[in-house]
Amino acid sequence: MRVTLAQTSPRLNRLNLDDIVQIVSQHAQTSDLIVFPELALSGYMLQDKLLEDAWDLDELEALRVASKEVDIAVGAALRDNGLFRNTALYFTQGELHATHIKVHLPNYGMFEEARYFEGGEGFEVFEVGGKKISMLVCEDLWHESVHQELKKLNPDIVIVLVASPARGFEDEYLQIEQQWYSIIQQVALECSADVVFVNRVGFEDGLGFWGGSALVNKQGSILHTLPKFEPQIATFTIED
Repeated sequence: MRVTLAQTSPRLNRLNLDDIVQIVSQHAQTSDLIVFPELALSGYMLQDKLLEDAWDLDELEALRVASKEVDIAVGAALRDNGLFRNTALYFTQGELHATHIKVHLPNYGMFEEARYFEGGEGFEVFEVGGKKISMLVCEDLWHESVHQELKKLNPDIVIVLVASPARGFEDEYLQIEQQWYSIIQQVALECSADVVFVNRVGFEDGLGFWGGSALVNKQGSILHTLPKFEPQIATFTIED
């Protein structure tokens, strides 16, 4: 399975959809799945802009059509009957196949997600091409209770869409980078699953996002990483 990690720098406007469709078009023939970061369609620091920039599903017709050529996993702020959801969407074969609503919304320090978004209620597994897949969004994976749920779901692939700001600067590494890599390696081992971790880059309202997207195999080894602080798109193979 060829997986493309799209480490992008979303903007705080709706032009992200055009950018994503273009990326999908450019990589559709060389990939089976393209994964974008958390809120890649919306930007992260939306706050009151949710009222105008959140998406209705019927506005994402271009992604549904594009998924006839390649599967797409992408993060978006969705409008839901007057509420707003931080979601991961999985499109395949011309349909929206699965949706995960972020359950654990951080609301401390630099984070105010719980002020603007309504959280989800649980975690799921869905099947594509004979593979069982679970999607999570960022903070979801920092909770041990979620790891226990994932083990019960027994996915073959765990996709994690992330918008992680850089913090904990040391001479040669970021503390947050080491923490994230430790978590995704742990989940890969616990679930005997491949983990696809896609984190955004760029700056918004004083926050700098560090990237470092990665692919981890079932043995917990980090096979590939993308650079920190730079947009990059790269395709790797997940072995059966």
